Formats: sequence, C-alpha cells, structure tokens
Amino acid sequence: MLYAILAYHVESEVMSWTKEEDAAVMTGLRKVQEPLKAKGHFGPAARLDETRRARTLRGPGAGMVLDGPFAETKEQLLGFYIMEFSDEAGAVAAARELRKVNPGAVYEIRPIKLFLPADGFGATADVR
Repeated sequence: MLYAILAYHVESEVMSWTKEEDAAVMTGLRKVQEPLKAKGHFGPAARLDETRRARTLRGPGAGMVLDGPFAETKEQLLGFYIMEFSDEAGAVAAARELRKVNPGAVYEIRPIKLFLPADGFGATADVR
C-alpha cells in the first residue's frame, strides 16, 4: 500500500531557521531517508515553497485563482513523502523516524487509493 506522509510545521518557525539550522535538519532527514530507500519504501518527496507563493483555484466554471491556501491553522503543509509499506505500522514507524530529526513537525499519514506510477515506483492494487 502506498502512503502519503504529509509534513506540517509552523512556517514562520521554519523560515526563521539559519542556513546552518536548516541544513542540519535536512541532513538528519536524509539520514532517515537512506535506509528507507535501501529497503524500497521511499518514493518521491518534495519540500514545498512558502505558502505566500501558493495559489488556490476554486469556484464554479473556470474558477478564480486566489492568493495562498488560506489555512486557518497554526501549522502549514510544507512538504510530503510518498512511501510504500505492507501496512500502516510501517508508515507510522517511518514518520516517527522523520519526527525524531524534526521534532517540531507534525506528520499526517494517509493511504493513497489511486496513484499513477512514475519512474517505476508502484501503483496501488485497489483503484476505486
């Protein structure tokens, strides 16, 4: 089963990190990612740009493009991972390892029911 592990954090806190602090967190995350890659669990990952650069398309017809995601939360979605595990426990364990290096982050773990494979990374068996 494929899982999306969504990384939330207080954006202003992350943006206040020095280059050295940010690099240290990213280095720690890569150390967690390497064994996941070696075991074939780790798929695409992305660090999202600042929410001020985000746009939302909503409304009827062609819709309207609005500035930002307008999240009414303290944390913002700042990145995500796609990973493959046989069960939820594997995805939870991976998120716990990621959080050890970035303890201020919140990780949402969500199964992916439909996935269009890219670069040979698997697709879910149950497509509904």
